Amino acid sequence: MMIATRTLQLRTDDGDLKIPIRIFAPARSPSGSWHCRYEIDWPDKKSEMSIGGFDSTQALVLALQTIGAEIYSSSYHNSGKLFFEKPGDGYGLPVVPTLRDLLRGDDLKYL
Repeated sequence: MMIATRTLQLRTDDGDLKIPIRIFAPARSPSGSWHCRYEIDWPDKKSEMSIGGFDSTQALVLALQTIGAEIYSSSYHNSGKLFFEKPGDGYGLPVVPTLRDLLRGDDLKYL
């Protein structure tokens, strides 16, 4: 079940292109571990990943951090043309401490 979405924008010569992000509810696997799945519809491919955690809360937090890492390390971010509300303001997603030097805009306020 999808529990959250966010839509980023990618500025192109033909106008802004929507980049939807979908986050699904953490689910317990038969082995007892928890996994939280997400999807990002990049222009060139769909990224799908399932992140594991000790419990549902950890799986969700780790999935959010992984989304942040994927976005901030993407060529789209590096191009300067990817944005959430306005260019340069960040994406409103957490990252692990080792990636905080990549943060921009409002994301820098919430370290």
